[in-house]
Amino acid sequence: MPETPATTARPSGAAVPPWTMAVAAMLLIQLCNALSVGLIEQVGAGGTAWLRLCAGAIILVLVARPPLRRIRRVDVLPLLGLGAATGVMTVAFLSAVARIPLGTAVAIEFLGPLTVAALTSRDRRLLVWPVLALAGVVLLTEPWRGEIDPLGVGFAVIAGTGWGVYILLTQRVGDRFSGVSGLSITIPIAAILATVVGAPQAVGRLDWQVLLLAAGLGLITPVLSFGLEMLALRRMTHSAFGTLMALEPAFGVLLGILVLHQSPALLQIVGIALVVLAGAGAQLRGARVATAEPEAETGVLGLETEGRRRAAHEHEHEHEAGPGLEPNDGGDRGDPGRA
Repeated sequence: MPETPATTARPSGAAVPPWTMAVAAMLLIQLCNALSVGLIEQVGAGGTAWLRLCAGAIILVLVARPPLRRIRRVDVLPLLGLGAATGVMTVAFLSAVARIPLGTAVAIEFLGPLTVAALTSRDRRLLVWPVLALAGVVLLTEPWRGEIDPLGVGFAVIAGTGWGVYILLTQRVGDRFSGVSGLSITIPIAAILATVVGAPQAVGRLDWQVLLLAAGLGLITPVLSFGLEMLALRRMTHSAFGTLMALEPAFGVLLGILVLHQSPALLQIVGIALVVLAGAGAQLRGARVATAEPEAETGVLGLETEGRRRAAHEHEHEHEAGPGLEPNDGGDRGDPGRA
């Protein structure tokens, strides 16, 4: 009697193209930022950042159980630094969104990882991409019209600087902690540090509606969005993921139009296109070479990859890596996510 051919088991989530999960993650992040504007009007930008970080920290601690026993003395400063960078980045970005359009804020912030990618590469030609993105930002802000909000732009620059520092420290933390374990440590640190700015703004204005909205925003980002990113990274090359992430400024504009009813002019759309082109171009070269495997810990989500964001750190080394899918080796690493 002929044997029945064995059926090859499909990995969980294999039916869903990984790029769709990455796109969904970016849309969730920008949706969270757009929805945060309403909360900013009630408790301020600092208060919103603080509440979002606190909600995300509580959820992550509950589902991931921070691996505190694995923390070594050499890990303390990178973890504290990454938490501080996350807190500064979140507070500064929401402060920018309160003053300038969402797409413009995302584009300016995007200068941070682009600049880090160029400066940490041995190929000076990569400097053309941050310069191109800067040209796009100039078209976005239209300083010649005299309507630019310098404080809003300044906050976005601070957020971009925080993002750049975050990327550099993420490499250290990502080599030691896998899955959501890095997030479960750094997001609570960010929430504690953001208390200095956020608590004075939020205390006295809190009610159940504000807390419920903050909890929902914290669930969207970092929990759901970074979970989707980790799933996507398991089945995508870092180069492909990073190239796809270049669309994020465009998603910021899209959500600004749909949720906040912000209407960019034609010249500003050209500026966004330049920023997206710069982000994609910066990803065409190089992928970071892994050093040592992090200690395996999958946590509740069963993942061994680090989430976010930002794959721009892949440019530190110049090894060619074409975009596309590659088999999951169970040990892909990215960064633990930005809030």
